[in-house]
Amino acid sequence: MINYLLITKPGIILGNLVTLAAGFLLASKGVVNYLLFFETLLGLAFIMASACVFNNYIDIPIDRKMERTKNRSLVTGIITGRNAIIFASVLGILGTIVLALTTNTLTVFVAAVGFFVYVILYSMWKSHTIYGTAIGSIAGAIPPVVGYCAVSNDFDAGAIILFTMLVLWQMPHFFSIALYRFNDYKAAGLPLLPIKKGMLRTKIHMVLYILAYIAASTLLTIFNYTGYVYLAVALVSGFAWLWLCLKGFSTDNDQVWGKQMFQLSLVLITAVSIAIPLDIVKPIF
Repeated sequence: MINYLLITKPGIILGNLVTLAAGFLLASKGVVNYLLFFETLLGLAFIMASACVFNNYIDIPIDRKMERTKNRSLVTGIITGRNAIIFASVLGILGTIVLALTTNTLTVFVAAVGFFVYVILYSMWKSHTIYGTAIGSIAGAIPPVVGYCAVSNDFDAGAIILFTMLVLWQMPHFFSIALYRFNDYKAAGLPLLPIKKGMLRTKIHMVLYILAYIAASTLLTIFNYTGYVYLAVALVSGFAWLWLCLKGFSTDNDQVWGKQMFQLSLVLITAVSIAIPLDIVKPIF
């Protein structure tokens, strides 16, 4: 049973549920429907688990080449491909049913788009294009939008800002992973930016994306969704990330620095996700 749990990538699911919660609570404006909150978390958790299992199945040829993944259950045959597909399908159907019965059509559609992008576009094309990271960032930006739409049933400025923030955050986040897992990804032949274009170009891209993320993170306050406490958290954490990123141009060990960037990116997005519901600007009327 533990092997089936592991192929759902619970760490990835948990991280995405944190951003889903931020989107849900932002749209709730201080009046939280806790039953709907739980149902949305559960529904999307099942759908994300399904997507991760399909991803694991598609990645078998890649995982065989990497030291970190060569002992995964699907690679070693502990779980058969047939059983993995059945498991993934059941999870996806359950998640869709939960969202369809408890939320709204827009939420189900947004979740379906995220699933399609991750399983079909990202998983199947990441070994063929240098733009796999950008494609993956779209799927990773879906959870907060799902949470937001479950409450609002509207894809408005708030949803667009959340989506933009997460897309921009994920690019340097993914590049950080590519840097500190460089040898594994190179062995697998993945066409990632640091492998194909070099470290310097990757670091320049990371700086630009972080600057764009910082700018986007201010929009929640500018558009009166959140207050100045959130803004302070977003700016302080964002500029701390930028400072560490700039240090990368003088580092002697790109892999250690990449891991530091990755770890700080997780702290940042968690802090921002917590700050959003704690500093919501409630409507006057």
